[in-house]
Amino acid sequence: MDKFMERAVELAVENVRDGGQPFGAVLVKNNNVVAEGVNELHKKYDISGHAELLAIRRAQEQLQTNDLSDYTMYASGEPCSMCLTAMYFAGIEKVFYCTSVENAVEVGLGRSKVIYEEIQKSKLERTLSMTQMPLNEGQVNPMMLWKEQS
Repeated sequence: MDKFMERAVELAVENVRDGGQPFGAVLVKNNNVVAEGVNELHKKYDISGHAELLAIRRAQEQLQTNDLSDYTMYASGEPCSMCLTAMYFAGIEKVFYCTSVENAVEVGLGRSKVIYEEIQKSKLERTLSMTQMPLNEGQVNPMMLWKEQS
C-alpha cells in the first residue's frame, strides 16, 4: 500500500475513533497531497459531507478551479455514487480505494449498494419518484438563457 492510501486509511480510522464512519480521502496531484477529507455526517447535518466530496470542495476552493483532471483520489472505501459523480464532474481520472461497497454492506453501511442498484433501473422502476414538469408557455428557459450567454 502506498503512502497516500495509508493516509486515507489513517484518516478513516481517526474518524471512527471520533464517532464517525470509516471513510477517509486524499486528493493528490504530482505526488503531493492537495486536500483531505473524512465523512463529517456525525458532526454536521449534511448528507453530502462525504470524505471524497470534502476533499474535492477544499481543493477547488483553494485552487479556485472546477477542473481537477490531473488529480488522483485515494479513498479508504469504494466511493458511493454521489462521490463518484462528483469526481466525474471534476474531471478526476484515477481513483484508488481499499474496501469495496460489498465490504461496507457487511458492516452495516449498505446504502451505497442500494443506490448503485437503483440508478441502473429505469426512472419508472426506481423507488424515488421523479416527475418532469415542463416550463410554462412564455417562461424564460434557464438552459436556453445559459446557452445564449455562453
